[in-house]
Amino acid sequence: MLHLKGVSKTYTSGDPALSDVTLSVPKGQILGLIGPSGAGKSTLIRCINRLVEPSAGSVTLGDVDLVRLGKADLRRQRRRIGMIFQEYALVERLTVMENVLSGRLGYVPFWRSFLRRYPARDVQTAYRLLDRVGLMDRADSRADALSGGQRQRVGIARALAQEPELLLVDEPTASLDPKTSRQIMRLITEICAERGLPAIVNIHDVPLAQQFMQRIVGLRAGRIVFDGPPSELTEDALTEIYGAEDWNAMRQGDAEQAEAEADAKRRMEALAQ
Repeated sequence: MLHLKGVSKTYTSGDPALSDVTLSVPKGQILGLIGPSGAGKSTLIRCINRLVEPSAGSVTLGDVDLVRLGKADLRRQRRRIGMIFQEYALVERLTVMENVLSGRLGYVPFWRSFLRRYPARDVQTAYRLLDRVGLMDRADSRADALSGGQRQRVGIARALAQEPELLLVDEPTASLDPKTSRQIMRLITEICAERGLPAIVNIHDVPLAQQFMQRIVGLRAGRIVFDGPPSELTEDALTEIYGAEDWNAMRQGDAEQAEAEADAKRRMEALAQ
């Protein structure tokens, strides 16, 4: 289980990013973080693995308080936390297989990673993961030859190569089209279910969060203002999270996007006739 207690973050400018965030994520639960830009969603995810240093509070994974660890111990504990990034964070000149194997860097000696001579077990695991995310036929392709959805699949496989106990996912669909976004979210949720893997997903798309998340936490100005199942994410709750003006604008944007998708489909059908 992951447990956050009183996590706060104040930047050197004095601006607060998080204020007294307390929550627990049990094994196997997929939690979606929603909220307006600047609400603290990405900061919260990064405080968990200390890519951002919390100003106060504790972050406990199992029985280890990650906030209290020194650099060497933190490096070892980070192996337990897989991270999937919005911008994929792949090494584009390397192959898909090499990018997936980079998830094993915390486990192998430096000389093996430098020479790209990973143990046979790691290579076999990487092939299994590529098969699971649907990229077995692209193992030898360079990362810069892939589409956005394929790159995100590589990022998922790389995170899983760590054999993590927790998955942190930061805006996994922000750069993807609606169809690919649903495919990626379905893949993430299926894999978490298969492995009993807890996950925290920072997601900007509310309907997508309602469709795929088991639990929703809404942040506003660095504070939790909603915590519950998607079924309880009423219009009043969304207004509390986003504000009336922001939520109305978001609904209008969703409607415009849906209409654009429908119009594109009609055009394709007309061309096919």
